[in-house]
Amino acid sequence: MDLGLSGKTAVVTGGTSGIGLATADLLLSEGARVAICGRNVGRLEDARAVLEGRHGSGNLVAEPCDVTKAVQVNALAARVSRSFGTLDLLVNNAGEGRLSTFADTTDEAWWAELEQKYFGQINSLRAFIPLLHKSGQPAIVGVNSLLALQPEPHMVCTSAARAGVQSLLKSMAVELAPHIRVNTIVLGVIESGQWHRRFETMGKPGQSRDEWLVEQARMRHIPLGRFGKAEEVARAVAFLGSPSAGYITGATLEISGGVSRFI
Repeated sequence: MDLGLSGKTAVVTGGTSGIGLATADLLLSEGARVAICGRNVGRLEDARAVLEGRHGSGNLVAEPCDVTKAVQVNALAARVSRSFGTLDLLVNNAGEGRLSTFADTTDEAWWAELEQKYFGQINSLRAFIPLLHKSGQPAIVGVNSLLALQPEPHMVCTSAARAGVQSLLKSMAVELAPHIRVNTIVLGVIESGQWHRRFETMGKPGQSRDEWLVEQARMRHIPLGRFGKAEEVARAVAFLGSPSAGYITGATLEISGGVSRFI
């Protein structure tokens, strides 16, 4: 299936590893021009090397950027405008979880979490919407967590912030229609470097990493019996952000292996 992404331009925040890197890789393979960003310069250069090794350097921009800092996001938008002239797809992917209960979450932690989740979206939206308006088929895909709809008490701060982001993006889908489509994906447990590192300290003697991951999936009662893969998420992002999903906006796609309990 041709998604119609060839010649399109995309920005992927948090594009240095995991889902962001897999998404950038897929978009480049579909013929898109892609800008990635990340806070860690070393990881950004590693990601650049991986993507240039597979796709060359002509269609790739890699810029250091902390999406909670408006001035840095604006600079990234200016670089994208200079390099590509327009923007067709914004993938707001940057963000990570915080383990904490209500009792042990400090005010500083609350503010830090809300800043990262809210302004990671808000700054990118403000900076890139003008460029998206220049596109004939613009789209925004927000990468969110299942915690937005199914909160967990051991991640109370992140759950609350994720729910707010979900509401924000739903509102944006109405405000930006009919020209810009806005959709979200909500993720369950996705295999990542974090889980690989946990295996090194938590795995049993003689147990392989794959065996340990299956055990963890079983403990979390995931119906499909495994964690998701970054590449599987990337395919969903690419579809929702492509012209092939031209009549989909305001939608939420769950990628969790069936673990959700709500209807």
